Amino acid sequence: MGHLYADVDPKLVDDLDRIRQGRQVHIDTDAGAAWEYVDLGDGPTTLFLHGMAGGYDIWFQQLLALGTHRRVLAVTYPPIPSLETLTRQLMGLLDSVGVERASVVGSSLGGYIAQYLVTNHPDRIERAVFANTFPPNEQLVREHSGRLRLAKVAPARVVMKQLSKSVDDAIVPAAGGSALVRAYLLEQAAGRMTKSQFLARFACVLDSFEAPDPDSKPLMLIEAKNDPLVSAELRKLLIEAYPGAETVSLDHVGHFPYLNDAERYNTLLEEFLG
Repeated sequence: MGHLYADVDPKLVDDLDRIRQGRQVHIDTDAGAAWEYVDLGDGPTTLFLHGMAGGYDIWFQQLLALGTHRRVLAVTYPPIPSLETLTRQLMGLLDSVGVERASVVGSSLGGYIAQYLVTNHPDRIERAVFANTFPPNEQLVREHSGRLRLAKVAPARVVMKQLSKSVDDAIVPAAGGSALVRAYLLEQAAGRMTKSQFLARFACVLDSFEAPDPDSKPLMLIEAKNDPLVSAELRKLLIEAYPGAETVSLDHVGHFPYLNDAERYNTLLEEFLG
């Protein structure tokens, strides 16, 4: 992983590499899309869904901790700019590995996808965690549709340079200067995530659907009070959308607490998942 991880705890680097060594690939036969994923452990299944900048391996600390006593599955999204198509293929992946029902943990875009799953595939979802995310809303469409159009025509290096700038200017400071958060996200910007993946994920953030029945499943909301990517207004809308959900507000952890505050995050998941 080179110089990017020079300041990261070597044990964390080794653990991340362990998860990457377990990478598998599922090819959707209808679309030919390649889904990278890891599938560990036995018992009740928990599905992990990442945000715009990330992949299956961003959950490595959760996979290693929870995978000792439950089945854990984490995926990387192919460049699919539609929630309907993305989740249909995701259900196909679950079918291929014999998962009929799962709990789902999603952060940021992953939390948005998790809400879509509860709405459109309720029979497949046991319980759900919506973390550092937002409910279906018009605000993001109004604010970011123009940015998506510009990103489509911009060279890949410009798009990824802007991502790198936001990492150093906002994301890492909110995460307490975490070397792991910085290394992982800069690695994404350096080529581990493609422009086509980034644009498709951006489009999914702006995709719309009806929010699920807030009483249909056990739900947990996790938010960070200093999240630099999800505004206080959007966090308020999320809590209002799911008034009966168990809600946890974290201090001083930023947008990626499962990376830079993994022990506490894992405890929250353990207590909710049972």
